[in-house]
Amino acid sequence: MIEELQNIERQAMGNSRVHRLDARTKIILAFAAIIAMVAYPYSPDVIVPGVLLFAFFTVIWAFSGLSAVTYLKRLILILPFGIFIIIFQIFFENSRYDTFTPILNLPLGIHVYAESVEFATILLIKFIVCISFIILLSSTTTMQDMLAGARRLGMPSEFVLVIGLMIRYLFVFAEIYGKVITVFEIRFFNAFDRNLPYRYRLKTLAYAIGSLFIRSYEQGERTYVSMLCRGYSKDSFLRVEKKKIHAKELCFLIFGVIFIVAGVLLPYMVYYRGLVLPVLSSLI
Repeated sequence: MIEELQNIERQAMGNSRVHRLDARTKIILAFAAIIAMVAYPYSPDVIVPGVLLFAFFTVIWAFSGLSAVTYLKRLILILPFGIFIIIFQIFFENSRYDTFTPILNLPLGIHVYAESVEFATILLIKFIVCISFIILLSSTTTMQDMLAGARRLGMPSEFVLVIGLMIRYLFVFAEIYGKVITVFEIRFFNAFDRNLPYRYRLKTLAYAIGSLFIRSYEQGERTYVSMLCRGYSKDSFLRVEKKKIHAKELCFLIFGVIFIVAGVLLPYMVYYRGLVLPVLSSLI
């Protein structure tokens, strides 16, 4: 997991058109797509805005120069967390439906309902679209750029400072963790090697975890003392210089937001309000 985090940060330092976009543009587009998908009613018609927004994501991903394999790897890495919740939906009666049709009867009185499968499918579509835009944002924007963009968008400086420190020392922890793993490999120690006594493996891992905890604590103390020597206090904040959004980036942002809003609003008007056809007929 830590190695994957470092790999994501390296790829986020690319030089494509999408990488060079202002972080605020990508943050706003990602949040707009996520809010639009979450706000859309739980209905089978969600596949229409889902396909439109995913197509929009695919175009941006193509311009980023990153491969489809990279996206699939990161999606598969995150997918189990959402799938675990989504799969359980098929075994329960959801309050959004009035009637339920069993399609599979399992032991212990467990039933799989067609309506619950439909609801789980809707959740899956929403989940994939939202996660895709998060993957796009993290794969084309470094963490420091995201923090700077969030600060320019109005995030409180206290939050930016704390998150910035956490991110910085997350990679320090990753480096220490990598050294521990290297030491294990040099000594041919494998925690999953059944040829080694179980008690020995537990003892070695316990020593390693304790050592890692002590080093983290000592590093935190040294960091805190260093920050105090540099004038850190409760009134300190992370200074972020003002930066203007270029005209091209602003045009892309406006187009993206309009596309996202239209891609969600038009299907909603067609399927739920029936407003599009009457309006078009009146105009004709």
